[in-house]
Amino acid sequence: MSSETDEATGGSGTEEETVGELSEGLQVELFHPDTERKPGDTNVERWGFDVHPQVFPIACAVIALFIGLTLAFKSGSADVFGTGQTIISAGGGWFYILAVNVFILVILYFALSKYGSIRIGGVEADREFTTFSWMAMLFSAGMGIGLMFFSVAEPISHFGSVPPFFAGVESGTRAAGTAGMAMTYFHWGIHPWAIYALVGLGLAFFSFNRGLPLTFRSIFWPLLGERIYGWPGHLIDILSVMATLFGLSTSLGIGVQQVNAGFTVLSGQYLSTTIPQATWVQVALIAGITAIATLSVAAGLDGGVRRLSELNLYLMLAFLALMLAVGPTLYLLRGFVSSIGTYVGVLPELAFWTQTAGGTTWQSGWTIFYWGWWISWSPFVGMFIARISKGRTVREFVLAVLILPSLFSFFWMSTFGGSALFVELETSATLVGAVDENVATAMFELFSFYPLTALLSVIGVVLVITFFVTSSDSGSLVIDHLTSGGKYDVPVTQRVFWAVAEGAVAAVLLIGGGLGALQTAAIAAGLPFAFVLLLMCYTVYLGLDSEYEIMESDEFAEWVERIEAQNNIPPAGSEDVVREGDDSGDVTSGDD
Repeated sequence: MSSETDEATGGSGTEEETVGELSEGLQVELFHPDTERKPGDTNVERWGFDVHPQVFPIACAVIALFIGLTLAFKSGSADVFGTGQTIISAGGGWFYILAVNVFILVILYFALSKYGSIRIGGVEADREFTTFSWMAMLFSAGMGIGLMFFSVAEPISHFGSVPPFFAGVESGTRAAGTAGMAMTYFHWGIHPWAIYALVGLGLAFFSFNRGLPLTFRSIFWPLLGERIYGWPGHLIDILSVMATLFGLSTSLGIGVQQVNAGFTVLSGQYLSTTIPQATWVQVALIAGITAIATLSVAAGLDGGVRRLSELNLYLMLAFLALMLAVGPTLYLLRGFVSSIGTYVGVLPELAFWTQTAGGTTWQSGWTIFYWGWWISWSPFVGMFIARISKGRTVREFVLAVLILPSLFSFFWMSTFGGSALFVELETSATLVGAVDENVATAMFELFSFYPLTALLSVIGVVLVITFFVTSSDSGSLVIDHLTSGGKYDVPVTQRVFWAVAEGAVAAVLLIGGGLGALQTAAIAAGLPFAFVLLLMCYTVYLGLDSEYEIMESDEFAEWVERIEAQNNIPPAGSEDVVREGDDSGDVTSGDD
């Protein structure tokens, strides 16, 4: 400890120090790395922007080049995107499968081991948001648009064409329905949320506990040290920006296709003119919804994003309850329990399954696409979760992020997907043909078989729009952090710029190849970033391990005794502090 620290903890002036000052001093002196650099200390401030001089212009140049080439060669873009997806999936699919399983094992180790007691933000860190607000923002940022788009389409697709993993199961049977729900759970369960939890934990830990910028470069401090502020760090953040932008644009493009489908169904039923399902309509919708998103993102995290996220959660719960009520309730509840059992039973084998016989076409279009999508989206979701999770312990953070959203996704998929399977198995009607023809219309086709069709359709459209807005809002804030050197507060102009850029990339992907282009963008962006996440597993371990050692040190025990003395609390030994870390304090790696 430095001489300044000795004075702070010695005899002179200690009676005037507040508990908060002591706690802050403990965090800085024992846990923060020895560096004079500050977030955004080399930024360029001009024309209403406050940006990193390397990350921002290079990221913008790459985005502009992509948009220009796609529009200039629009006729051949679809073929290029299709070929790219095939090449990446065939050559790197096995790597995706292996990497995501590694992420699950690593994040569970962090949560269930001694490192679970570490608190994000430090010993005395307070929670910035209530648990309800925290969970609302977590759901809205995580995969809201995807739940709307695929909750009916995926189970029905697997019902009509059984995944190769379930060899011997005949399509169109009850066994096919069970297999379809289990595969849907696999794609939307603990695997994606493990990726988000790993990224969110790393970002939150090194930012809040270590005092480093809230950017991806900070996670690699144990390996790079001060070099995170040089070109190695610049490249990491640039790759993070690209992965975030293309992963987010994939979601926005998928979402606007479903909004278009909803407007087509509603206008055909209640208006004299039917709104067509066309690319130009979807581009126009992107422009309009992006304009709404800019108003929300300008209001900031608390004023705009939090309120919209809470509104989303209320709408989701109402929508879910309504579908559960008008649908075959007991059938859905039984299906939910049964599907969890099937999912748990096949998970160990399914998690490591790679399609090696008969090509990789099926897995390329489903599992590999999802894993690439989740990985490319992980900087966005992970950083957003990190930004709102100060004050949570590692164990609380991981288990909440890993389990609760997965269970909610399972119940959501069971309710909407199960209602669709009920139509197939218990009535003379069918949805398979409609889903094969146009995936975006699947949910609205389902509603036509149940009461309150119009109300369900309207709520569905509104939910997709609000998810679009909150995703754009959250993504803008995240990319702002990355391109401003990790600064928390950036100019409104800058947030608006990125909201518009996200909408522009989504529109270009739709123009250049529709859903296929969206899938290719997600897979292509996710593959190189998977290597970054694997290396991140090691650096987060180094940070947690070093921090835990500091928490067991005599210096840490002395600091805690002084803080407790200020509160008139009987001193506790360092062993008690560590053992009760869930309530008192946590670790961040110092100078690894």
